Amino acid sequence: MTSLDEFAAGKLRSLASRDLLRTLRPSEREDGLTILRDGRRLLSFCCNDYLNLSHHPAVKAAAQEAVGRYGAGAGASRLVTGNHPLLERLEARLAALKGAEAACVFGSGYLANAGIIPTLVGSADLILVDELVHSCIWTGAKLSAATTVPFRHNDLDHLAELLQARRGKHARCLIATDGVFSMDGDLAPVFGLAALAAEHDAWLLTDDAHGVGVVGGGRGSSFADGRKAAVPLQMGTLSKALGSYGGYLCASRPVIDLIKSRSRTLVYSTGLPPASAAAALAALDLVESDPELAARPVRKARLFTRLMTLPQAESPIVPLIIGSAAAALEAARALEAEGFLVTAIRPPTVPEGTSRLRLTFTAGHPDAEIERLAAVLHRLGFGGGQ
Repeated sequence: MTSLDEFAAGKLRSLASRDLLRTLRPSEREDGLTILRDGRRLLSFCCNDYLNLSHHPAVKAAAQEAVGRYGAGAGASRLVTGNHPLLERLEARLAALKGAEAACVFGSGYLANAGIIPTLVGSADLILVDELVHSCIWTGAKLSAATTVPFRHNDLDHLAELLQARRGKHARCLIATDGVFSMDGDLAPVFGLAALAAEHDAWLLTDDAHGVGVVGGGRGSSFADGRKAAVPLQMGTLSKALGSYGGYLCASRPVIDLIKSRSRTLVYSTGLPPASAAAALAALDLVESDPELAARPVRKARLFTRLMTLPQAESPIVPLIIGSAAAALEAARALEAEGFLVTAIRPPTVPEGTSRLRLTFTAGHPDAEIERLAAVLHRLGFGGGQ
């Protein structure tokens, strides 16, 4: 065995001994709700397809038509041969949805944040980041070489203290947060963050991967209060509520022009396939034409939190904090035996000692199945506000 194999095998043994080893299991999503795994059909409560649009006939038809007309791939970077007219249409629609001048579509949400942040800030600058943001924001911050300081989760007072103490020492300052936090389901105080950013000449970036399509009337966390917050950098994905694939940034025209010229994850990546752009456009048609659709996932989540005596859900995401990784895995296995697929989330995705079941609710989940899920969890000892 080579030293590389020995290194990998040792790492795997260490992860397994701490119940942190991750493995891929073949799973077929049949209809946006049902997962076929190991010969069994399971009702999924862990998918981010919040509006079930990945299987909507209109979305699938748009993707199929695009493949038939334009082929399966983009062929090259958007700056070479990959800037398909569908991408320009999609960017115009996204900008209109988010109340921005322009937009830029990336190959994924992770690529978006890994490219946006280093394009806008560098070694002389400061990034203040909510401690619970998604991994891609941390990646972008590291790539930027800016001084990066976390602030306590959703704590405006702590952020204000950091701005007062540190802002004057740096040329530029970026404040970065999730709009909807992917592991906890709570919303960022976007209006308060925007006010602090304006007061200290800082730029606010919100990652709205889990907000667009399901909060703020479908327009995302910047619109959660029924009006638009002053967020100059609205990032998000096409791969969750919109049922397709890709990431985007909505911002002013000068910012988007700079991103398209200098963001390494755009310049040096193959463009988004035409089918993904077409599917996202069809999904936007559905979201904008049916406001009730966007409201349904949060309503389903709130039914569950009422049944479980939990704080009212703010988004389609509801965490059940278990504690140890081993206990979270056991809870997930118990739910699978009852016909439910709910993935156990363990470190490093969440802090040590906070392994959890991350439950997500979609527009298509039957109320009767949500009630059955809650009853099973109560029987397993997870009710009563735990």
